[in-house]
Formats: sequence, C-alpha cells, structure tokens
Amino acid sequence: MLDMELLLPSGEPVTLPTLLSYRSHDPLAVRIVFHTDGDGQVLWAFARDLLAQGLRRPSGQGDVQVWPGAVGAVGHEEVLNLALSSREGTAWLRAPLHGVAEWLERTYRLVPAGRETDGHDLDAELSRLLPGTA
Repeated sequence: MLDMELLLPSGEPVTLPTLLSYRSHDPLAVRIVFHTDGDGQVLWAFARDLLAQGLRRPSGQGDVQVWPGAVGAVGHEEVLNLALSSREGTAWLRAPLHGVAEWLERTYRLVPAGRETDGHDLDAELSRLLPGTA
C-alpha cells in the first residue's frame, strides 16, 4: 500500500490510499487501485514502460501522463506525478518517486525488461484476437 496525493482543483492535496500491482502473466502492464471513500475502488492499468520512463522524464499522451517533479518549500521531496484522464475528467496525483521506483524495480526482477514476451506466441495471439489476419 502506498499513499498518493490527489490534487484538488485548488491545489490542495488529499491523501488517497493506493495499491500498486503487477502480474507476471501480464508482464507489459501495471495496475494502480485507488481506494476511495467507503469501499470504493478505482482501477487503472497502463504500460509498465510508461511508468518507468515517467520516473526520469515526462512521458505519455492521452489518458495517462507521468512525469517526475519536486515539492516542498525547498523542492527536495521528489515525486512522481500522474495525470489520468477519462470521460469523467482528469485527476492529478502525486506519489513518492523513490517508493514507486523501488516497487517498479521489484517488477523488473520478476520479469526483466525486454523479456516480457518470452514464451508468448504473439502471432498466434494476434490471429486469435483479429480473425482473418493469418
């Protein structure tokens, strides 16, 4: 569990308990579950590579954008910013950059970068998903 901050339109942060998850059988994606008031949950899934790139530089377009930054009076606390957009609107969130980086490193120990498709027949999967392309 990781606490992220949801930034309200006023700029005021609200703590949002968050669960980062990774599944080695779906190695290209990461999932973030935001726990809202009561028993509510909001799930977002996006590319693991996008999250990794966002630790170092602004990355992503459209629904998910990720970039590093700093907050605090002297700008020493490094954060990871996430902008998530849907039909309902856009949410801007911040997380401790170091905590996300450590979690992401553990995913790369499970499935190293560049090895995500090992053992998968991508042509067969595409043919199954897109009939008539074989």
